[in-house]
Amino acid sequence: MKTAIVDDDPIVCQSLTTILTATRTAQVLWTACNGDDAILQYFATPASHPDVLLIDIQMPGKDGITTAQEILRRDPAARILFLTTFSDQTYITRAMALGARGYLIKQDVASVGPALQAVMAGQIVLGAEVLGKLSGMAPAHDSAATPVPDDDAVDAAALNTLTDREREVARLVAKGLDNRDIAARLFLSEGTVRNRISSMLDKLGLTNRTQLAILWINTHR
Repeated sequence: MKTAIVDDDPIVCQSLTTILTATRTAQVLWTACNGDDAILQYFATPASHPDVLLIDIQMPGKDGITTAQEILRRDPAARILFLTTFSDQTYITRAMALGARGYLIKQDVASVGPALQAVMAGQIVLGAEVLGKLSGMAPAHDSAATPVPDDDAVDAAALNTLTDREREVARLVAKGLDNRDIAARLFLSEGTVRNRISSMLDKLGLTNRTQLAILWINTHR
């Protein structure tokens, strides 16, 4: 696996590089300390595209959200995993709505390796604290986080347009399962699962499966 690290703290970049290299989890192609440099390095050559890009949220100049948005606009297949100290619900929702493959809080760097492997396997990776934020179960001490407008009634009505089978697929997407695992769980072909997800996205006016997962989580909390 090839990865790249974007963080405004050089020590974080170096520490993650050392850990990922020493454990043979990934080859670090490059590191960057701001969004503009990250975009330049990502698109320098086709060989500069990592399998998974680790990126922070707040950085000088272009922040992580804007950087990820630009990279995904130019390379929709990019796998982006956010790694940050910021657990604000707004940041999480915006990051995942972009089509990121995961959002982790910087608490235990040992979790980064398994998270990268999970993303490579097609899963969506959300830390326990992140899931708590999305499901409205954030700890009381973090109540200052900016809330996301509560559109549960609208979301629930939208989900009610889905068939029972589509709802079951949506539930498994929200659990982070990839198409192969969903197909095995529901005794369907991967092509059928892919088609059902595409149909749901069209019905709900969504652009990617991460948005579908967030919609499901927000209406089943």
